[in-house]
Amino acid sequence: MKDYNDHVGSDPITPREVSSTPSSQLHSPSLSRSPLLHSPDHPQAASKPKTGHKIKFSSTSPVVSAPPSQMHSPSMSRSPFLGTPDRPVTMPPSGARTPMAYIKSRNLTPRFLTPLGSPLRKALHLTKLDPTDAWLPITESRNGNAYYAAFHTLCSGIGIQALILPVAFTILGWAWGIIALTVAFIWQLYTLYLLVNLHESPETGIRYSRYLQLPNAAFGEKLGKALALFPIIYLSAGTCVTLIIIGGSTAKIFFQVVCAASECKAENLTTVEWYLVFTCGAVLLSQLPNLNSIAGISLVGAITAIGYCTTIWAVSVAEGRLPNVSYNPIRIGSEATMPSSEKHPSTVPMWKGVKVSYTLIAMCLFPLAIGGYWAYGQLIPPSGMLPALFVYHSQDVAKSVLGLASILVIINALSSFQIYGMPTFDELESIYVTRFKKPCAWWLRVIIRTVFGFTCFFVAVAIPFLASLAGLIGGIALPVTLAYPCFMWLKVKKPKVYSLKWWLNWALGVLGMCLSALLIAAGVYVTIDNGIKFNFFKPE
Repeated sequence: MKDYNDHVGSDPITPREVSSTPSSQLHSPSLSRSPLLHSPDHPQAASKPKTGHKIKFSSTSPVVSAPPSQMHSPSMSRSPFLGTPDRPVTMPPSGARTPMAYIKSRNLTPRFLTPLGSPLRKALHLTKLDPTDAWLPITESRNGNAYYAAFHTLCSGIGIQALILPVAFTILGWAWGIIALTVAFIWQLYTLYLLVNLHESPETGIRYSRYLQLPNAAFGEKLGKALALFPIIYLSAGTCVTLIIIGGSTAKIFFQVVCAASECKAENLTTVEWYLVFTCGAVLLSQLPNLNSIAGISLVGAITAIGYCTTIWAVSVAEGRLPNVSYNPIRIGSEATMPSSEKHPSTVPMWKGVKVSYTLIAMCLFPLAIGGYWAYGQLIPPSGMLPALFVYHSQDVAKSVLGLASILVIINALSSFQIYGMPTFDELESIYVTRFKKPCAWWLRVIIRTVFGFTCFFVAVAIPFLASLAGLIGGIALPVTLAYPCFMWLKVKKPKVYSLKWWLNWALGVLGMCLSALLIAAGVYVTIDNGIKFNFFKPE
């Protein structure tokens, strides 16, 4: 310690003297934030030498060049040392990081620590973070937890698509319907488990916070984008379009129910106008900056999803089976970002949130599918349980119950819009960040998200028959959920050949691709056989 203090208080230190520091010490926590490592362009404003002498630097090139592996270390990712003219280190424009998180990220390492910390630091597997992650909405905030993961998974995992599960039973029948639902549920839960464990690699220390990063790392950038980019963008934007159609249509129904109950004479809006009302609400909520900031909205969406699923199936079962119900299958002739450390990897709370949320999802989906099919059988409308509730029980059930089910669906659709829109927001902003090497200004984010929302509105109005192609395009997107995670696990984790995990992932991956091909072929056949009503700009 004496030598260190004498050195600081003696003659000015030249770049050559600093550069002569042993390479093993460059990984030391005490040096990673030391004033010795700051160039004139990045001074340490709050640090002062212990003596009266000032530390002077010449105006030559940067003092120290850190090893590439250190550039992504969490201890240096927010240090002024990493600031360069082409990639300045700044706080996110939204102020996503909490005050305490900002304080903790400052220089709190005692200067008396010796380089003995370097071997220990080398032995630890550190998560490598891209500095630009602090500028993008999915990874801007690292304050997530197991609750946030559960909220997001519940809100998006149940979703509006749950209401059409009984329709599948009309084709499969009781036995195959229950078997297919159970297998699909377990299969999706397993692939989600694979994604959670692939998201952060303890072997390499690399963290993949976006789905597209995984296929890029596993299959190469060109093949990864070719396989995954379109399905991801389709699932994001296409689901948002569907939510506008469902949310707007349900808002129209809710208005009619409320007016009928209160005997008001207010003039109802057209379908397009209700789409516009829903879109304005969704765009307004989409201005929240990042994934963690919408955790509260996801919680509301999760509660409403559980609420309308339970309400609809409970009312349907309580009202009893319809007369002349048939259960004969129809024969179709000639469809979180959270903090991470060595001791507390993000995988653990993420998987806890997934397990809790999928337990609740199962408690909603299975009663909804089985109870709905029992109550309506082959008489269920093609659009699912909500229309069935109004078609068959509008006169039997209290208006308050019908209105409650409708408003819960609307709120859930608004909440789900934020989750499904986030990948597109992130992708659009990453284009700007990559090109200009700086975060998006708040006004640019507003423009990007507003344009996205109203583009989805335009598609919903212009192509209302898009739902007719859901089976066809859904087959294209299916591998993202059921097949790619299995192949990525084989490529990244490299399990022992012919082991149980090796056989399981190969079997599920190949089966997922075959199922996708069958769905695409069936979608093409049904489209050709039944035709499509091209009612452009005429939503019903």
